[in-house]
Formats: sequence, C-alpha cells, structure tokens
Amino acid sequence: MFQNILGWFSNDLAVDLGTANTLVFVKGKGIVCNEPSVVAIQRDTGKVIAVGTEAQRMMGKTPANIVAMRPLKDGVIADFDKTGEMLKYFIRRVHNRKSFVSPRIVIGVPSGITQVEQRAVRDAAEASGAREIYLVEEPMAAAIGVGLPIGEPTGNMIVDIGGGTTDVAVISLHGIVYSKAVRVGGDKMDEAIVNYIKNKAKTLIGDRTAEQIKRQIGSAFKVNDENKSMDIKGRDLVSGIPRSIVIFEDEIREAINEPVTMIVTTIKTALENTPPELAADIVDRGIILAGGGALLRGLDLLLKHTTGLPVIVAEDPLCAVVNGVGKVLDDLDILKRVAMN
Repeated sequence: MFQNILGWFSNDLAVDLGTANTLVFVKGKGIVCNEPSVVAIQRDTGKVIAVGTEAQRMMGKTPANIVAMRPLKDGVIADFDKTGEMLKYFIRRVHNRKSFVSPRIVIGVPSGITQVEQRAVRDAAEASGAREIYLVEEPMAAAIGVGLPIGEPTGNMIVDIGGGTTDVAVISLHGIVYSKAVRVGGDKMDEAIVNYIKNKAKTLIGDRTAEQIKRQIGSAFKVNDENKSMDIKGRDLVSGIPRSIVIFEDEIREAINEPVTMIVTTIKTALENTPPELAADIVDRGIILAGGGALLRGLDLLLKHTTGLPVIVAEDPLCAVVNGVGKVLDDLDILKRVAMN
C-alpha cells in the first residue's frame, strides 16, 4: 500500500540498458531518451565530462587526457563505476526533479546474465537513486513490447539481436520455457568488418565507420544481382597515409558471415530444444526478430531459408525491449510474474 502511494508522487522509469544504446521510458510519457551507451572521462581525475550522444562524438578523437568508452561490453557491465555514472545521468535527466520520491525502475537485461552481473546492475541502479528495482530478461521484454500473447498457453519465439548479445527465447504462460544467449551481436559484426578491411584492403578504419558500412551496404543474404558499393576513408597500413577505397556489399556479406552464422546456429539450437507442442505453435506463428540487429538486410530471408519457418521483423525492433519494460510499469501483477528473482 505504502509503495503504491509513493508511486503517485514519482515518475517511474523503464530502462533498456544496452551495449550500444540506452533507452529510457517514462510512465505516462513514453520513450524520452535514446542515446549511445558511451561515457567520456578525464583520465587523471576520473571525472565524467560527457555522456551519450556528446560522448560518442568524441570517440576516436580525444586527446591523451580524455577517454571516451563504452562501460558495457557483450551485454554486461564491464566498468561498474562508469555504468553507474551513465545511469545516474540518464535517470536524473528524465526524472522530474520536482518529485520528492525516488522512481521505481524496471531494467531489461540479457537472459544469460549471471547472479554477479545482476547484482552489478542493481547496485548501479541503486547508486542512481532508484526506490525499487526490477530486472526483466530482454527477450521477455521484447515479446511484451511487440505485442506477443505471452500469457497464453502457446509457443512464441522471439530473437532479440542487440549490440553485445543475441537472446533467443521460447515463451509461454508468462514464462521462458527455453532460452539461449550468445555474446554475438552488432558489435561483433562491426569488429569483423574492421578486420576484413584491414586484412584484405590493408586499410585501417574505426568502429563508427564499420557501423556505417554495416547499415548502408551490410546484408546477410543475397536477394538480387545488385551489388551496392560505398566509398570509405581510412589509413593505409603500408604507407600510413589516409586513403579512400571502395567496398562492395558482397565483401561485407563475406566479412560478417561468421557472426551471422553464430546467430543462425543459436536459433536452430533453440528450435531443437523446444518442446514439440510449442514447436507446432512456432510453425504457425513464426519467429519474431527484434533489436537493432534485426534491421540487417536479408537476415529474415536467411533465417526463412535455413529453418523453413515464417520470420517476421518487429515493427519497431530498436524499441521493442524498452516498450516492453515500459508496458509492465502499468501492470504490477505482470511485472512481478516476469521479473527475475
């Protein structure tokens, strides 16, 4: 009763704490923040000088006394203090300072998260001033966010491809029947592109350039005879002089083949371990793709070709998790059912 009364005076928040981006949902307002999970700090003092979009602009361009970094790696906290500072920044930015009551916070986390990692997320949220903290597994949050009937006795398969992890889950009756998480996502694809261009074209490019390449000409499956190209700039590894080269879609598809294959294999493993009755439902309902990785061109066609099942890309895959954790803010009964103990 007391917690419900407190809820009237605070702006409860839902957070998708992602490796690549952090999204914040405020009860009654919707998504109010969508920024890169990047922090810029002063090396000598450890003081945070920028967070989010401003900090991302500094990546790869900082002097020796400043470092711009991602405090989350492969979907989990790599630097606890910096994650706490980042969360604090986002929460303070969106929480109404007129509210004298700290907010209740629901956070989406990868399904393969360990007890130690759960504790780190909770501690970071507590340090940012949360009143109550609930953790919800990202595939469950994504399923709620895209509107799957998670409370029915039917099988729903969701694949959430984020920056650091890919979560595959089969959901029925508000619970995860089977889940598998692999620490492969958009970041591993970017890394593969950097290494491919380094080895094949003897040119060094940055992570941000690799991400632009992936977005513009990246694909997982050849759809037609068109072979898109893109001009990119980097540093010649032989002469050390900046240069411009042309890269083609076929080359990028070859470059990201390994991480894409790992994602496909994870999905096939999940299908093999799904109970037969629920597998029959998936044949009818198909596989739902969410997360930023779902936007990779041709990934749905590759999965359809590999599994023979219908594959549907969510309407707004990037916001599926934060919309899901946002929806459960309004329903405490469902929140308590789907939250991790």
